[in-house]
Amino acid sequence: QVQLVESGGGLVQAGGFLRLSCEASGRTFSSYAMGWFRQAPGKEREFVATINFSGGGTYYADSVKGRFTISRDNTKNTVYLQMNSLKSEDTAVYYCAAGRIPGRDNYDYWGQGTQVTVSS
Repeated sequence: QVQLVESGGGLVQAGGFLRLSCEASGRTFSSYAMGWFRQAPGKEREFVATINFSGGGTYYADSVKGRFTISRDNTKNTVYLQMNSLKSEDTAVYYCAAGRIPGRDNYDYWGQGTQVTVSS
């Protein structure tokens, strides 16, 4: 069982930046691929980014490529999402997830989410 707790959300102006963190419980963090997803009001949840077990492999949705960076620190059981050049369309609840296979889906554990609001 893995428990995930996100933090770092908030209100930011367009063009600004935020860094989200997701801390995982347990001693097996490094055996999980991690992902970030988001859900805007009235929309389905969508994939944002994923990172493999070691942190050496990452993959992004086209909508955030070049602006967002996913990283992880296995010594701190934490995955990060650095979000730069934020746009109003990035406004959403952001969720982190843990799974056995890195990718756009098939995640087993989810956090409760953190709200990101970008004002234009």
